[in-house]
Amino acid sequence: MQNTLKFANLALLLLFPVAWFAPLMRAGLLPLFGLSEISVISGLQSLWGSDIFLALLVTAFALFAPYLKTIGLALTHFDLLSPKLLPVLAWMGKLAMADIFLIALYIVVAKGVGIGKVETAWGLYLFTACIIASIVISALTKPRSSE
Repeated sequence: MQNTLKFANLALLLLFPVAWFAPLMRAGLLPLFGLSEISVISGLQSLWGSDIFLALLVTAFALFAPYLKTIGLALTHFDLLSPKLLPVLAWMGKLAMADIFLIALYIVVAKGVGIGKVETAWGLYLFTACIIASIVISALTKPRSSE
């Protein structure tokens, strides 16, 4: 079981960057015009130009928290980091769920206004699956001493 968790966690090291560049949604002002694809990275690029504080929060929640958690879990799986840090790593993964909530809230608000058109894209599902997988892997990871 622990080997499966170890390799699933290592797969997340590859899947997270894919999810960051994958389209989360397609948005446009009117249905007559083409829809622009928005990814985590393109959204961050826009935020850095308009709201630095929000850009820092989203960068922390969407990029740093899940990736640092995944690296920390990998180090724990390979006995390079103390298992005493597992609760901290689990907490870091939950921060990334806040980012998914913000994206979902944006989609709901944009659809509710009715001016433009917003469609979810496959990247939102990939990013959500990565976050949920990370939380599950963290929950199932047991310290070596308890085996």
